Amino acid sequence: MGVDIRIEHLTKSFGKQLIWGDVTLTVPAGEICVMLGPSGTGKSVLLKTLIGLLKPDAGSVVIEGTDICSCSEKDLYEIRKLFGVLFQDGAMFGSMNLYDNVAFPLREHTRKSESEIRNIVMEKMDLVGLIGAEDKLPGEISGGMRKRAGLARALVLDPEIVLFDEPDSGLDPVRTAFLNQLIVDLNAQIDATFLIVTHDINTARTVPDNIGLLYHKHLAMFGPREMLLSSEEPVVRQFLNAQRVGPIGMSEEKDADQLAAEKDMDLPPLPPIAMQLEPSNGIPRRSQRAPGEWCRLNGITPPPGSFQPDSVLAGGARA
Repeated sequence: MGVDIRIEHLTKSFGKQLIWGDVTLTVPAGEICVMLGPSGTGKSVLLKTLIGLLKPDAGSVVIEGTDICSCSEKDLYEIRKLFGVLFQDGAMFGSMNLYDNVAFPLREHTRKSESEIRNIVMEKMDLVGLIGAEDKLPGEISGGMRKRAGLARALVLDPEIVLFDEPDSGLDPVRTAFLNQLIVDLNAQIDATFLIVTHDINTARTVPDNIGLLYHKHLAMFGPREMLLSSEEPVVRQFLNAQRVGPIGMSEEKDADQLAAEKDMDLPPLPPIAMQLEPSNGIPRRSQRAPGEWCRLNGITPPPGSFQPDSVLAGGARA
């Protein structure tokens, strides 16, 4: 089913440089969340903090009752077993073929026999469509295949949480579309919690149940996909619709003169909300929590008209 990730008042700096402060949200169990933001807003830093590779200055990340920001190394080691990570470049070992790359976590972290390892590796490679490519080296295959091999490796320990660091980076639109469908299909089949960092707006509009946006050293908004796609909040509207008019500029934030010059400009109407990707034929639909229910459970009032109470889309909101 996956597990939720409760992030409360998280703050991270490098020296005197604040990356983001007081970030609070809950990544719901079993759902797909996308984290967006202009370049340099600390999206990848957030992923590294969630898995305990970086220590925050303040705040907590609670997973199954354990705060990974303050727990012992032994407890952190156990919590990390819940995670699978797809790194931005695939992070494959160039001297190993795909089979050995995918088998690596099983050989390092379990005492399974080679026959058991083979069954698991072939199952995961089948999930990502790489049967027949086991003997190829990473340098002999396309970027899209390397991403899928990295994803197979992230899944071999049956994680409850899967983190994706810009999975579409370096891929053309067609291969990005195939990867997006694969992510939706995998979520439906293994029902783990997925958190994706991306810059791809089409991915953000069609894949997740929930969307978050990091901007100007804070979490601007986090909530159901439909709520953010219909939001009139200037930074959210500008980013999700790739508009030039709004508070985001080339150096992240526009100055007061630029904003004043844009104040009376007419904005184009919001585009229709794109259909959310469904699992491929033969794969059951994901069980999803309606946004209204999530908001009621968390004591949050969504913006008027942001979605219908009986919407089938999932997620949560936190301003």
